[in-house]
Amino acid sequence: MKIGISSVKVGLDFGSGIQSVGRLAIRDHRIYFEFSEEFLQKAIEISPLKLPRQRGVIELPLRPFEGLAGVFADSLPDGWGRLLFDRKLRANGIHPSAVSSLDRLTYVGLWGLGALVYEPDQSEPVDAHIIDLDLLANQTEEVLKGNAEEVLNELLALNGSSAGARPKALIGLDETKSIILHGAKKLENDFKPWIVKFHTMQDGQDAGAIEYCYSVMAKDAGIIMPDTHLFHSQRRAGYFAVKRFDRIGIIRQHMHTVAGLLHSDFRTPSLDYEDLLNLTGALTKDIREVEKMFRLAVFNVLAHNRDDHAKNFSFLMDHSGAWKLAPGYDLTFSGGPSGEQSTLVYGEGKNPGIDHLTKLAMEANLSKTTVNNVIDQTQTALRKWESLASEFGVSKSNILLVSKFLNI
Repeated sequence: MKIGISSVKVGLDFGSGIQSVGRLAIRDHRIYFEFSEEFLQKAIEISPLKLPRQRGVIELPLRPFEGLAGVFADSLPDGWGRLLFDRKLRANGIHPSAVSSLDRLTYVGLWGLGALVYEPDQSEPVDAHIIDLDLLANQTEEVLKGNAEEVLNELLALNGSSAGARPKALIGLDETKSIILHGAKKLENDFKPWIVKFHTMQDGQDAGAIEYCYSVMAKDAGIIMPDTHLFHSQRRAGYFAVKRFDRIGIIRQHMHTVAGLLHSDFRTPSLDYEDLLNLTGALTKDIREVEKMFRLAVFNVLAHNRDDHAKNFSFLMDHSGAWKLAPGYDLTFSGGPSGEQSTLVYGEGKNPGIDHLTKLAMEANLSKTTVNNVIDQTQTALRKWESLASEFGVSKSNILLVSKFLNI
């Protein structure tokens, strides 16, 4: 493994070739960035709030993203992906503290989520082969227990730069969803890029089934969602999979989380949905996108998804520079910090309800009719929980547990 990189080229690849954005450099443990002249001539912004286009060398903040601007930090894996990479470092006799954020970006290279790319590219080599999900699940369990160093490279290549605490793999699926290929890099035309999740030791065996049921209910609630699927398993209720929304065929879209846009540390929640609605309006300049964010707020509150932190909301930008809210993701039954909503609802975190959601909508100039329709549609969708959960193998105890917390 090569570490000690002093300079990294940053580019954008929307699917038709790499265009220069600028260069990152590190000196005396501080990271600097300078936009390229080529990018300064364009009318697009990769991070309009915290890293707008400007001339000259920019010293990036030390916190909250280990010396990076949020837009570049969004490219790095955290949770499971970071655990894998740090295990590989130690296996090669390298302490993770000796590795800079620039080193980590080179191991994302040309194949991260979204459209940003980094050179030199030191990402894991990939050979396209068929994957067995039960075998992968067993391997992730062994890694979580501190074993299975021989499969680290394979799991690293499969993870790409996906974020989140739960183990994930980037896969390719055929139309029938019967053939699963290694999908972290290029795929054959008949295969589409998906992400599949595995459970941690803290999850129940039916975590994938619960998230799948939530994805169905979210679609019924009017939330724009990627295609989702529950893969069969010999040992569990199934593996939850979601189609990647940063790829449309060969076209790539720039992806930016709310955490990265606002330089907000998602581990210490400090945002309110009022902030998210205002951000959506300012970035997209489209009241329809604001309504989409409001729908997410309603679903998360009424469905008791309290892990609604700033990395679980993203925006997408196309090659023209137009922004829109990304589809919903990581929607499932969950607790938040001290049992509260990670993102406050008009100032309330412990017991947010319909009154708080209504005040939130009124502040965002959404009509009373829109508010009532969104709440009614969401509650109608959530009433399908018990029948869906029974159909897809959720345990009886979890069906009852979730039912107690749904606001329907």
